[in-house]
Amino acid sequence: MPKINIVKIADFQVGGATPLLIAGPCVLEDLDIALECARFMKEVAQKAGFNYIFKASFDKANRTSLSSYRGPGLEKGLAMLEQVKKEVGVPVISDIHEPWQAEPAAEVLDIIQIPAFLCRQTDLILAAARTGQPVNIKKGQFVSPWDMYYAVEKARGAGAQGIILTERGYTFGYRNLVVDMRAFPIMRNFGVPVVFDATHSVQLPGGAGGASGGEREFVAPLARAAVAVGVDGIFMEVHPEPKKALCDGPNSLPLEEAKGLLMILKEIYEVIRKNDILSP
Repeated sequence: MPKINIVKIADFQVGGATPLLIAGPCVLEDLDIALECARFMKEVAQKAGFNYIFKASFDKANRTSLSSYRGPGLEKGLAMLEQVKKEVGVPVISDIHEPWQAEPAAEVLDIIQIPAFLCRQTDLILAAARTGQPVNIKKGQFVSPWDMYYAVEKARGAGAQGIILTERGYTFGYRNLVVDMRAFPIMRNFGVPVVFDATHSVQLPGGAGGASGGEREFVAPLARAAVAVGVDGIFMEVHPEPKKALCDGPNSLPLEEAKGLLMILKEIYEVIRKNDILSP
């Protein structure tokens, strides 16, 4: 395996011996839910042996319907994320959709995320990379893993301090996604840590009549498979009550389910590392 360029986030490293967990509600709903998820997942991650980053979007600019909830917006959303960061003591990540959002986002976020639908947007990647913060680029549902090399090179060319790639499934027919397990070693071959988005990968885009559906029952088997193939971290959307979530409820995990899954994933991760199948 190629040497992985370790990414430093807050006080830990991504791409080394300890796996990464990125988890939180799809979108910021209110501060109480954000804090509940962050506190719960921080404790669970520590017990399971994961480094943890809290994730929630301040704006979901790609919702299916105009009437869908998008989030509190940049200013209020960043204030909420800063509150989570201070009260819970965890690094935070969120996604930007326009280049001008990069600078204000970088003042709060520990890592900036490029949404899957926008992974080919050169100006967006460059703006995120130039902030000096690490960048997580999600692979588009329409992009082959081989072509994500060029997204990595854009970020590197702009001086990104660290780059992570996240797989979230590939479009396969109408309203369906599939995960090609070859994508993990292919993208890791670019010398960057790779994360598997286990919950967005079971999303059914537009499959709920003006909103996305999901097949939550496949989150665990796909996550187990991805860790066995070789990834540096797992991304999961979690919620105290997924049925009441304002975004991506059908593919989000209840907090307790996420807890049980993480313990299993760490066991698989340790077997892979112990046998030198992956090396930092």
